[in-house]
Amino acid sequence: MQNVTRLFDFPYYQMEHLPLEKSLVTKYNGKWVATSTKEYIDKANAISRALLRMGVKPNDKIAVISSTNRTEWNILDIAVLQVGAQNVPIYPTMSEEDYEYVINHSESIYCFVSCDEVLQKVLSISPKLKKLKEVYSFDQLDNCENWSKVLDLGKDTSNQKDVEKRMSEVKPSDLATLIYTSGTTGRPKGVMLTHDNIVSNVVASKKRVPFDPGANALSFLPVCHIFERMIIYLYQYCSIEIHFAEGLDKISDNIKEVKPNVMTVVPRLLEKVYDAIIAKGTLLTGIKKKLFFWAVELGLKFEPYGKNGWWYEKQLGIARKLIFSKWKEGLGGNLKVMVSGGAALQPRLARVFAAAGIPVMEGYGLTETSPVITVNDEREHGWKIGSVGKVIDMVEVKIASDGEILCKGPNVMLGYYKDKERTDEVLKDGYFHTGDIGEIDSDDFLRITDRKKEMFKTSGGKYVAPQLLENRIKQSRFVEQIMVVGEGEKMPAALIQPSFEFVREWGERHGHELGDNANLVKNPHVIKRIQEELDSANEDFAKWEKVKQFRLTPEVWTVDGGQLTPKLSLKRKKIKEKYLDLYNDIYGH
Repeated sequence: MQNVTRLFDFPYYQMEHLPLEKSLVTKYNGKWVATSTKEYIDKANAISRALLRMGVKPNDKIAVISSTNRTEWNILDIAVLQVGAQNVPIYPTMSEEDYEYVINHSESIYCFVSCDEVLQKVLSISPKLKKLKEVYSFDQLDNCENWSKVLDLGKDTSNQKDVEKRMSEVKPSDLATLIYTSGTTGRPKGVMLTHDNIVSNVVASKKRVPFDPGANALSFLPVCHIFERMIIYLYQYCSIEIHFAEGLDKISDNIKEVKPNVMTVVPRLLEKVYDAIIAKGTLLTGIKKKLFFWAVELGLKFEPYGKNGWWYEKQLGIARKLIFSKWKEGLGGNLKVMVSGGAALQPRLARVFAAAGIPVMEGYGLTETSPVITVNDEREHGWKIGSVGKVIDMVEVKIASDGEILCKGPNVMLGYYKDKERTDEVLKDGYFHTGDIGEIDSDDFLRITDRKKEMFKTSGGKYVAPQLLENRIKQSRFVEQIMVVGEGEKMPAALIQPSFEFVREWGERHGHELGDNANLVKNPHVIKRIQEELDSANEDFAKWEKVKQFRLTPEVWTVDGGQLTPKLSLKRKKIKEKYLDLYNDIYGH
């Protein structure tokens, strides 16, 4: 096999070029269980044979809902795609209402779930699911058929020739998957991605990431999202062992066990890791504490390629030996690179992790672009902190007259499933309109400055880019989440969910009795202290952009609470509705 042209070609390519004993590794009952490349392919073929016996035809849809990444997901994915059907991954954290919408809208005929929690949500809506024939579970459950039944059905190899015939009929331009993006407003949209959309993105991204064959990766970002899914195909293409984390709550244990060379991250996770490290540093005393914060201060000034000069590099060498080596050890000790996407990475985090010898390569893309449009690359001066990197091969980017980023290339989706109107809004003259505002600098690096839809005008006619303000203010350890408001109002203001854990620690240190969350958000000491953080952040902005007032919310903003999407983006409309009384209080409505 010379070239990969369809998604199910990846494991076969691995088998031919560098087969692995540990291609996919998942933890069951406290033990890591490895699946070799050969076993991966054999099991995928068994599932494909079973799907044919279950009456699955080309272009049928199979829904998959898994609360964690796991070996079974990937075997099923290849099996579904081989027979010309489409995999419809669903975010496990979506509401039951959205489950119902996606399964019905996609007309999925079978559904595979990971565990009882997901199964209960599916069962609660099962009478409303029009085309669904059966649900299978990866976990052993009493009230659901296990996926091993499908494997058993495929043991008989007599119809393998039929599977191979189906495989040969799948073209690169055929639809491979429907990914329903949980938008910040309205119903989820089914993004139609072909084999070629994703394969072209994997092949172009491979040139930008220094992945060594035989290295190992830890996968924990949701595979139902295209970022992690594309990366998993890329790992397979590069013959990298993939270990699937048990879940976000076990991530630090799994990192220590797997000792990965590479992993993908979202900025929120890096913020939490950084805050935890700083919290430990504040508990140190004397010279150790001085050294720790000297290293952090030094790290925050980091520039790639020795731009700060020999004296800085000399000090950095000492800081790495004395302080940063412990950070690296805490992340398994072998981490060479992290790839970040999904949201804007604060430059201070990029600097400090790079100083610690664990560089974070930030990229940019959307589900509709399979996803990568640009990515940083540490090699050959392809990395600039504060940018999302250079455009990858085969992809073209241009900036529209209003600053919007437009993208063209083999990675751009076919459109939104059964929704010509919304497709026509974003696909014009062969270009996908991203809805993001950006600029390309003189060195060809792309910078994102804001979301077009999220920019607003104050009553004074001045434009405000809320994300820039939010990212700056979120650098404060007192602030967990923030939404800048003020469309049509006289000034920008903010709704803030404080970092309750940190604020309580701070309160104890200063002898303030803070009580429960409802009392904490009204405490004058807390309000005064957060005002100081805001004043400091405001210094970076023009007069009309400064956040003049804020209110604290007593609830933690969550996906289940309806304030965040599964990608942890703000649901601005929902947050404003929920805290309308606080909003009205700010503006005296």
